[in-house]
Amino acid sequence: MKTRKLGRGLGELLGEMDEAYENEVSSKNSVVEIPLDDIRANPYQPRKHFDENSLLELGHSIKKDGLIQPITITEDIDGYIIVAGERRFRASKLMKLKTIRAIVINSNEQQMRQFALIENIQRDELNAVELAQAYSELIRLHDITHEELSSMIHKSRTNITNTLRLLQLSLKTQKALIDKKITAGHARALVGLDEKTQDLMVNSIIGQKLSVREVEIMIKSMKNNPKITKKTLNNPVLDLSSIKEKFNDLGFKHKISSNKLTIEFQSDEEIEKLLQYFSK
Repeated sequence: MKTRKLGRGLGELLGEMDEAYENEVSSKNSVVEIPLDDIRANPYQPRKHFDENSLLELGHSIKKDGLIQPITITEDIDGYIIVAGERRFRASKLMKLKTIRAIVINSNEQQMRQFALIENIQRDELNAVELAQAYSELIRLHDITHEELSSMIHKSRTNITNTLRLLQLSLKTQKALIDKKITAGHARALVGLDEKTQDLMVNSIIGQKLSVREVEIMIKSMKNNPKITKKTLNNPVLDLSSIKEKFNDLGFKHKISSNKLTIEFQSDEEIEKLLQYFSK
Protein backbone atom coordinates (compact mmCIF):
# COMPACT_ATOMS: atom_id res chain seq x y z
CA MET A 1 0.00 0.00 0.00
CA LYS A 2 1.39 3.36 -0.99
CA THR A 3 2.24 5.81 1.79
CA ARG A 4 0.41 9.10 1.44
CA LYS A 5 2.15 11.71 -0.66
CA LEU A 6 4.66 14.07 0.88
CA GLY A 7 2.82 17.23 -0.14
CA ARG A 8 -0.11 16.59 2.18
CA GLY A 9 1.99 14.92 4.88
CA LEU A 10 4.57 17.69 4.92
CA GLY A 11 1.93 20.39 5.03
CA GLU A 12 0.18 18.77 7.97
CA LEU A 13 3.43 18.23 9.83
CA LEU A 14 4.67 21.78 9.41
CA GLY A 15 1.20 23.06 10.20
CA GLU A 16 1.25 21.21 13.49
CA MET A 17 4.60 22.74 14.39
CA ASP A 18 3.45 26.23 13.35
CA GLU A 19 0.36 25.78 15.50
CA ALA A 20 2.51 24.78 18.44
CA TYR A 21 4.63 27.93 18.12
CA GLU A 22 1.54 30.11 17.68
CA ASN A 23 0.23 28.65 20.92
CA GLU A 24 3.48 29.63 22.57
CA VAL A 25 2.90 33.25 21.67
CA SER A 26 -0.76 33.26 22.70
CA SER A 27 -0.34 31.22 25.86
CA LYS A 28 2.84 30.86 27.85
CA ASN A 29 1.38 27.74 29.47
CA SER A 30 2.06 25.80 26.25
CA VAL A 31 5.80 26.08 26.89
CA VAL A 32 6.92 23.95 29.79
CA GLU A 33 10.19 23.35 31.64
CA ILE A 34 11.15 19.69 31.30
CA PRO A 35 14.06 18.00 33.17
CA LEU A 36 16.78 17.14 30.66
CA ASP A 37 17.11 13.70 32.23
CA ASP A 38 13.50 12.94 31.21
CA ILE A 39 14.23 13.55 27.52
CA ARG A 40 15.91 11.24 25.04
CA ALA A 41 17.06 11.78 21.47
CA ASN A 42 14.90 11.06 18.45
CA PRO A 43 15.95 7.57 17.26
CA TYR A 44 15.19 8.69 13.70
CA GLN A 45 17.49 11.72 13.83
CA PRO A 46 19.28 11.83 10.44
CA ARG A 47 22.09 13.95 11.80
CA LYS A 48 24.84 11.77 13.24
CA HIS A 49 27.71 14.26 13.55
CA PHE A 50 27.54 17.18 15.99
CA ASP A 51 30.55 19.54 16.10
CA GLU A 52 31.71 19.78 19.71
CA ASN A 53 33.00 23.37 19.44
CA SER A 54 29.79 24.53 17.80
CA LEU A 55 27.74 22.86 20.55
CA LEU A 56 29.86 24.55 23.22
CA GLU A 57 29.30 27.96 21.61
CA LEU A 58 25.56 27.35 21.50
CA GLY A 59 25.62 26.07 25.08
CA HIS A 60 27.35 29.18 26.41
CA SER A 61 24.83 31.33 24.53
CA ILE A 62 21.89 29.39 26.03
CA LYS A 63 23.39 29.61 29.51
CA LYS A 64 23.94 33.36 29.20
CA ASP A 65 20.82 34.50 27.31
CA GLY A 66 18.41 31.61 27.75
CA LEU A 67 16.84 29.36 25.12
CA ILE A 68 15.11 31.59 22.56
CA GLN A 69 13.35 28.83 20.63
CA PRO A 70 12.02 25.92 22.72
CA ILE A 71 12.65 22.39 21.53
CA THR A 72 9.70 20.26 20.41
CA ILE A 73 9.07 16.96 22.16
CA THR A 74 6.45 14.25 22.31
CA GLU A 75 5.44 12.22 25.34
CA ASP A 76 6.63 8.63 25.61
CA ILE A 77 6.05 5.81 28.10
CA ASP A 78 9.15 6.63 30.16
CA GLY A 79 9.49 10.35 29.50
CA TYR A 80 9.79 12.39 26.32
CA ILE A 81 11.39 12.05 22.88
CA ILE A 82 12.80 14.97 20.91
CA VAL A 83 10.90 15.77 17.75
CA ALA A 84 12.91 18.86 16.80
CA GLY A 85 15.83 20.62 18.49
CA GLU A 86 18.39 17.95 19.33
CA ARG A 87 21.29 20.36 18.88
CA ARG A 88 19.78 22.74 21.49
CA PHE A 89 19.19 19.74 23.76
CA ARG A 90 22.80 18.53 23.47
CA ALA A 91 24.19 22.03 24.04
CA SER A 92 22.09 22.42 27.20
CA LYS A 93 23.36 19.07 28.52
CA LEU A 94 26.95 20.16 27.90
CA MET A 95 26.31 23.18 30.13
CA LYS A 96 24.94 20.79 32.79
CA LEU A 97 21.60 22.60 32.84
CA LYS A 98 18.82 20.80 34.71
CA THR A 99 15.80 21.72 32.59
CA ILE A 100 14.93 22.98 29.11
CA ARG A 101 11.99 24.90 27.67
CA ALA A 102 9.89 22.69 25.43
CA ILE A 103 6.64 22.45 23.51
CA VAL A 104 4.87 19.11 23.85
CA ILE A 105 2.99 17.88 20.78
CA ASN A 106 1.28 14.65 19.79
CA SER A 107 3.45 12.73 17.34
CA ASN A 108 3.59 9.12 16.19
CA GLU A 109 6.63 7.19 15.03
CA GLN A 110 6.35 8.14 11.36
CA GLN A 111 5.80 11.82 12.16
CA MET A 112 8.88 11.85 14.40
CA ARG A 113 10.93 10.43 11.57
CA GLN A 114 9.58 13.02 9.13
CA PHE A 115 9.90 15.95 11.55
CA ALA A 116 13.57 15.15 12.13
CA LEU A 117 14.26 14.80 8.39
CA ILE A 118 12.41 17.95 7.38
CA GLU A 119 13.76 20.16 10.18
CA ASN A 120 17.36 19.27 9.39
CA ILE A 121 16.89 19.75 5.64
CA GLN A 122 15.28 23.16 6.18
CA ARG A 123 17.94 24.30 8.65
CA ASP A 124 20.81 23.17 6.37
CA GLU A 125 22.43 21.44 9.36
CA LEU A 126 23.22 18.13 7.67
CA ASN A 127 26.51 17.25 6.02
CA ALA A 128 26.32 16.11 2.39
CA VAL A 129 26.10 12.39 3.24
CA GLU A 130 23.44 12.90 5.91
CA LEU A 131 21.48 15.09 3.50
CA ALA A 132 21.61 12.34 0.86
CA GLN A 133 20.37 9.83 3.44
CA ALA A 134 17.55 12.21 4.44
CA TYR A 135 16.45 12.63 0.80
CA SER A 136 16.56 8.85 0.32
CA GLU A 137 14.47 8.26 3.44
CA LEU A 138 11.77 10.77 2.42
CA ILE A 139 11.58 9.21 -1.05
CA ARG A 140 11.27 5.76 0.51
CA LEU A 141 8.68 6.82 3.08
CA HIS A 142 6.41 8.47 0.53
CA ASP A 143 7.23 6.51 -2.62
CA ILE A 144 7.81 9.67 -4.66
CA THR A 145 10.11 10.75 -7.49
CA HIS A 146 13.06 13.14 -7.32
CA GLU A 147 10.90 15.67 -9.15
CA GLU A 148 8.09 15.41 -6.58
CA LEU A 149 10.53 15.78 -3.68
CA SER A 150 12.06 18.78 -5.42
CA SER A 151 8.76 20.66 -5.55
CA MET A 152 7.99 19.89 -1.91
CA ILE A 153 11.27 20.94 -0.27
CA HIS A 154 12.15 23.68 -2.80
CA LYS A 155 15.43 22.16 -3.95
CA SER A 156 16.23 21.60 -7.61
CA ARG A 157 15.77 18.09 -8.98
CA THR A 158 19.38 18.15 -10.22
CA ASN A 159 20.61 19.04 -6.73
CA ILE A 160 18.61 16.18 -5.20
CA THR A 161 19.79 13.66 -7.80
CA ASN A 162 23.45 14.68 -7.49
CA THR A 163 23.25 14.57 -3.71
CA LEU A 164 21.69 11.08 -3.73
CA ARG A 165 24.53 9.81 -5.93
CA LEU A 166 26.90 10.34 -3.00
CA LEU A 167 25.39 7.25 -1.38
CA GLN A 168 27.06 5.18 -4.13
CA LEU A 169 30.50 6.09 -2.72
CA SER A 170 32.52 3.77 -0.50
CA LEU A 171 32.20 4.27 3.27
CA LYS A 172 35.80 5.50 3.43
CA THR A 173 35.14 8.14 0.78
CA GLN A 174 31.93 9.18 2.54
CA LYS A 175 33.88 9.58 5.79
CA ALA A 176 36.45 11.79 4.05
CA LEU A 177 33.56 13.97 2.87
CA ILE A 178 31.98 14.07 6.34
CA ASP A 179 35.36 14.99 7.88
CA LYS A 180 35.70 17.78 5.27
CA LYS A 181 38.93 16.33 3.88
CA ILE A 182 37.32 16.46 0.44
CA THR A 183 34.46 18.60 -0.88
CA ALA A 184 31.10 17.52 -2.27
CA GLY A 185 32.43 18.46 -5.72
CA HIS A 186 35.37 16.08 -5.29
CA ALA A 187 33.03 13.36 -4.03
CA ARG A 188 30.61 13.67 -6.98
CA ALA A 189 33.56 13.28 -9.36
CA LEU A 190 34.47 9.96 -7.68
CA VAL A 191 31.02 8.38 -8.13
CA GLY A 192 31.28 5.33 -10.38
CA LEU A 193 34.89 4.46 -9.50
CA ASP A 194 35.67 1.19 -7.74
CA GLU A 195 36.58 1.32 -4.05
CA LYS A 196 40.34 0.90 -4.58
CA THR A 197 40.48 3.73 -7.11
CA GLN A 198 38.37 5.93 -4.83
CA ASP A 199 40.92 5.37 -2.03
CA LEU A 200 43.72 6.36 -4.37
CA MET A 201 41.92 9.50 -5.49
CA VAL A 202 41.01 10.57 -1.96
CA ASN A 203 44.66 10.22 -0.90
CA SER A 204 45.71 12.24 -3.94
CA ILE A 205 43.16 14.99 -3.29
CA ILE A 206 44.32 15.34 0.33
CA GLY A 207 48.05 14.95 -0.34
CA GLN A 208 48.29 17.15 -3.41
CA LYS A 209 45.41 19.51 -2.57
CA LEU A 210 43.84 18.81 -5.95
CA SER A 211 41.01 20.99 -7.22
CA VAL A 212 37.76 19.45 -8.44
CA ARG A 213 38.75 20.25 -12.01
CA GLU A 214 42.12 18.50 -11.60
CA VAL A 215 40.37 15.42 -10.21
CA GLU A 216 37.94 15.36 -13.14
CA ILE A 217 40.84 15.55 -15.63
CA MET A 218 42.74 12.79 -13.81
CA ILE A 219 39.70 10.50 -13.78
CA LYS A 220 39.08 11.14 -17.47
CA SER A 221 42.70 10.21 -18.21
CA MET A 222 42.35 7.01 -16.18
CA LYS A 223 39.21 5.99 -18.07
CA ASN A 224 40.89 6.67 -21.43
CA ASN A 225 44.03 4.79 -20.44
CA PRO A 226 43.49 2.04 -17.81
CA LYS A 227 47.27 1.53 -17.58
CA ILE A 228 47.53 4.89 -15.84
CA THR A 229 45.27 3.59 -13.08
CA LYS A 230 47.37 0.45 -12.57
CA LYS A 231 50.64 2.37 -12.58
CA THR A 232 49.33 4.97 -10.14
CA LEU A 233 47.89 2.32 -7.82
CA ASN A 234 51.32 0.72 -7.61
CA ASN A 235 52.84 4.11 -6.78
CA PRO A 236 50.44 5.74 -4.33
CA VAL A 237 50.65 9.50 -3.86
CA LEU A 238 52.36 10.49 -0.62
CA ASP A 239 51.46 13.49 1.53
CA LEU A 240 54.64 15.60 1.59
CA SER A 241 52.95 18.76 2.88
CA SER A 242 54.55 18.55 6.37
CA ILE A 243 58.03 18.16 4.83
CA LYS A 244 57.33 21.13 2.55
CA GLU A 245 56.41 23.27 5.56
CA LYS A 246 59.59 22.25 7.39
CA PHE A 247 61.85 23.20 4.47
CA ASN A 248 59.99 26.48 4.17
CA ASP A 249 60.72 27.17 7.84
CA LEU A 250 64.39 26.30 7.35
CA GLY A 251 64.64 28.61 4.35
CA PHE A 252 65.77 26.05 1.76
CA LYS A 253 64.78 26.47 -1.88
CA HIS A 254 62.92 23.32 -2.95
CA LYS A 255 60.10 21.91 -5.03
CA ILE A 256 57.79 18.91 -4.81
CA SER A 257 56.57 16.91 -7.80
CA SER A 258 54.52 13.71 -7.34
CA ASN A 259 56.43 11.80 -4.65
CA LYS A 260 59.75 13.59 -5.26
CA LEU A 261 61.35 16.32 -3.16
CA THR A 262 64.14 18.33 -4.81
CA ILE A 263 66.34 20.66 -2.73
CA GLU A 264 68.43 23.35 -4.41
CA PHE A 265 71.52 24.50 -2.52
CA GLN A 266 73.04 27.93 -3.09
CA SER A 267 76.26 27.37 -1.14
CA ASP A 268 78.36 24.92 0.88
CA GLU A 269 77.07 26.70 4.00
CA GLU A 270 73.49 25.63 3.19
CA ILE A 271 74.60 22.00 2.85
CA GLU A 272 76.33 22.24 6.22
CA LYS A 273 73.23 23.84 7.75
CA LEU A 274 71.05 20.94 6.57
CA LEU A 275 73.53 18.33 7.81
CA GLN A 276 73.66 20.02 11.22
CA TYR A 277 69.86 20.01 11.39
CA PHE A 278 69.70 16.25 10.72
CA SER A 279 72.48 15.52 13.24
CA LYS A 280 70.49 17.05 16.12
